[in-house]
Amino acid sequence: MNPEPSATQASSTPPIVRTRSNWALRAILVLVFAFTVQHARALLLPIVIAVVLTFMLAPVVRSLRKFHMNDAISAALVVLALLAGLVIVGSALTGPALSWWERAPSNMQQLSAAVDRLRSSLPLFAPPESQPKQPARNARNAPPPQPQPDPLKERIASEGVEFTRVLFLQFTSFAVSAAATVMLLYFLLASERWLIARTVQAIPRPRARALLLSGVRQAQRDISHFFATQLFINCGVGAAVATTSWWLDLPNPLLWGITIGVLNFIPYLGPTAAAVMMLVAGVLTFDTLPSAVAPALALIGVHAIESNIVSPLVVGRRLELNPLAVFVSVLLWGWLWGIPGALIAVPVLLGLRIACRRIRAMRKFAMYLERNGDDLPSLRSLIRSPRRLRVRPVHAGVGRVGATRQAPREDL
Repeated sequence: MNPEPSATQASSTPPIVRTRSNWALRAILVLVFAFTVQHARALLLPIVIAVVLTFMLAPVVRSLRKFHMNDAISAALVVLALLAGLVIVGSALTGPALSWWERAPSNMQQLSAAVDRLRSSLPLFAPPESQPKQPARNARNAPPPQPQPDPLKERIASEGVEFTRVLFLQFTSFAVSAAATVMLLYFLLASERWLIARTVQAIPRPRARALLLSGVRQAQRDISHFFATQLFINCGVGAAVATTSWWLDLPNPLLWGITIGVLNFIPYLGPTAAAVMMLVAGVLTFDTLPSAVAPALALIGVHAIESNIVSPLVVGRRLELNPLAVFVSVLLWGWLWGIPGALIAVPVLLGLRIACRRIRAMRKFAMYLERNGDDLPSLRSLIRSPRRLRVRPVHAGVGRVGATRQAPREDL
């Protein structure tokens, strides 16, 4: 019989094998988490949206305490004000949306005619040609020629009923999720101070308590400031789009202004979808090519001014993130939860950056979320230098990258 391996031999597993197994386990956990979040959308989406709105509106609730209001009344006033704003926006959109809905059949016919003209210019996508007419001598005996069916038009007609059913189901699901989000938001705002106090009380170390409380407060300030600045910027974008649409004689300019302003909350993908919508509206409204593309070109010009001049001046360096990280976050949350996920992608990324700055094991990931700076050292100096880049500790100025001294031992 072979002797059993000793404890020293059993623990002599090569570190490379253990490292690979750890990374494989982490990758599997990430995949399981992603698919779990995707399939639990109906449960998790109202919770996450309510938490994000709580971080955004908690400073307003705290400011109302100066007027000797308790948390329940302050939360109720804030939620009612939010709902009143949404009702005002919805009522402003109701009239133009109904007019577009009434003109939907004629718009679809115009779009179908435009698609046929475009397809006729492309050899591979051209619609089937009609059968040639029979000679006059066989007109009495031969049946009338039947036009060949168009697969594209048949597919559009067959999917109309299915689209209506899906739209009704989506509206029902949205109504239930919206009601759950509003109720959860009220309870979170009313008990925000109690939840933070109990969470801080459960942490034994004083420094960890301070880091947690400062992180929560900074997340609330950053997310609320982000939404306030984006709301201000997008209102200006919507007003500019509405003005240009009115000047170009595009019907219902108020509808387009509000729609483009809402879509502008989604980085990168929102302006792209808005440009496509304006192009389709121009094609359906105008007959000439310059007039059809003018609304989309005007939107592109407004977005170029907003993204290159207005946003860098208003948002500031404190909230600037790595554009690559923002784009990946929008793609990820959009894939998981659709449009609501894309709307909360940037606030979630802001909270993740704050957490990475305060958790020692995740500080190296905070460098990838920071804004691209021009103060990076050269690659040759990094190869020659034995020091590694570290994120500056919280108490020494969070957010700058450089070779700094070691962070304190006690951390959250």
